[in-house]
Amino acid sequence: MEFNRACLSVALGCSLGACAASEQYPSLAIRDVERVSGTMQPAEPEPYVPPPTPPAVLDRLDRLSVEAADAHQAFLAEVPQARRTVASARGSAAGDDSWARAQIALAGLGASRSRATIALADLDRLHLEAALEGRTLEQIDVVRGQVSVQVEEQNRTIGSLQAELRP
Repeated sequence: MEFNRACLSVALGCSLGACAASEQYPSLAIRDVERVSGTMQPAEPEPYVPPPTPPAVLDRLDRLSVEAADAHQAFLAEVPQARRTVASARGSAAGDDSWARAQIALAGLGASRSRATIALADLDRLHLEAALEGRTLEQIDVVRGQVSVQVEEQNRTIGSLQAELRP
């Protein structure tokens, strides 16, 4: 039994010595590739460049701009007559002929305004579609802003004329 232990010890010692003396095995030291380096900062994202507005949308935008401008000009052409009609009905009771003519004149202004508000609603739809598609909004917003200003002016005019008819 003693002999077996001695043989086993000699065999283990020789095998361990052979491993340590051999140059076939790589070093267990940390290699340069394994070292952590860097700043740990996220990469800068590339800026988003929206695709250009399709020609069909630009054509529709031009048509809506013209429609709104025509509606505004028609509205402005009707305002002087409506002002005269409302001025002649000032102080009259509801249901009088002059009051009824003033109401008809205001309805005519409302009809002209409705053409502009329809164009504004279509521009809002174009804006929404372009935003959902990630397209550029500048051209749409410029026309939309112009039409919105015109509609607000029309609303103020009609409101002031209606206020003149109130007793």
